[in-house]
Amino acid sequence: MKNKTFLIISREYLTRIQKKSFIIITILMPILLVAMIVLPVMLVMLNEKNQFSRVLVVDESEIFINNFQDNNHFEFSYRSGDIEQIKKEAFDQDFDVVLQILDNSESLKSNIYYKKNLPSGLESEIENQMDDIFFNQLLQDSLHIDRARYDHLQDLAKSDAVTIQIDEKGGEKEHDSDVNQLFGMACGMIIYFIIIIFASQVLRGVLEEKTNRIVEVLISSVKPMQLLIGKIVGIALVGLTQLVIWIALSAAILVGIQLAVPSLFTPDKVEAVESASVGYHLPDSASIDVAPDNIFQMIQNYFSVSFGTIIFAFIFFFVVGYLIYSTLYAATGSVVDNESDSQQYTMPITIPLILAIVFVPSISTNPDGPLAFWLSMIPLTSPVAMMVRLPSGVHAWELLLSMGIALTFLVFCIWFAAKVYRIGIMTYGKKPSWKTIFKWLREK
Repeated sequence: MKNKTFLIISREYLTRIQKKSFIIITILMPILLVAMIVLPVMLVMLNEKNQFSRVLVVDESEIFINNFQDNNHFEFSYRSGDIEQIKKEAFDQDFDVVLQILDNSESLKSNIYYKKNLPSGLESEIENQMDDIFFNQLLQDSLHIDRARYDHLQDLAKSDAVTIQIDEKGGEKEHDSDVNQLFGMACGMIIYFIIIIFASQVLRGVLEEKTNRIVEVLISSVKPMQLLIGKIVGIALVGLTQLVIWIALSAAILVGIQLAVPSLFTPDKVEAVESASVGYHLPDSASIDVAPDNIFQMIQNYFSVSFGTIIFAFIFFFVVGYLIYSTLYAATGSVVDNESDSQQYTMPITIPLILAIVFVPSISTNPDGPLAFWLSMIPLTSPVAMMVRLPSGVHAWELLLSMGIALTFLVFCIWFAAKVYRIGIMTYGKKPSWKTIFKWLREK
């Protein structure tokens, strides 16, 4: 019998990529992914740009006059006199808020008057500044120190820390653990959904061909193993095609955004690094990038491992994870006659992947812990667990060991699925028990 596996792969691949749903999802997904990254940044920047409030201070205690610090969001002005008259005039003069500080010797009390909406963060900003100003005044009075000297001492006491990670080779790079955790969690969730979606397509395809008796016609011209491999590989190529297009379109969109809005992805970190480096000499091997030339360099600066390694690992665990679950799902589809019955067999297979998702927060907060390590080694959970750990940095031997175990388990899954599929695809009627399925494994 002529090997027709390639024809089956071509049929599965071409049939799916020509569907409208494939085209729509392929185009929309990169837009949604980029929007999830860019829109929050743009909204925060827009909000910060538009959120500027003028505050008129009426200080009856005379402690806070000219002592509030203006910033990018709030500007303070000062008046004295009758509060009722000041309020009327202030809102006519486009002041957003009137702050009345009461003259009370026992505690600091104030009233904040506004007409439309209270500016976000204004109340806490006022309370914090009042606490600092009053405490500083008490210190000056108790230490009998002049204001200029006190301000100088305050400047000397300010600190600004930048987190710097040292890699295995002794190189140093600025590191943002929060970004690594969030990105790792996103990678884990994405790879979970991709594996489940495409593996489920294999299950539904096998069930459809079996219930419609199409498989009887196909088996007459191709071997069951050829049919199984063709279906799994064909759908895998669909997933890879979609993944490559997503990466390319996302990169193109990000480049376009950077060209259109160059300041959006240019964080000003030079001053922070210089402040944190006072008294500390960075060696020549340090690789802190404080002024990224483009968005991709800026993205690279956030991660403990190269972004190329992350992409390679993502593709590897997508392919291997998909092949593991698709072969097991295909075996499941071959032993039942409808999708509802398949739940009995797919649930034990899917539970480990669901558990990996449940433990994603724990893995991201402690990527080097024993839970994270063992979940990244178990092949049914490693696609999710390892991708959650990877952006925070893992040893090369751990990544290679996880890949090796996954590949070894994949070989077992292919052998198992081939044994079950060969007999199950032509079995109708009563669902086979687990005991019966294990008997099939011993047949030659």
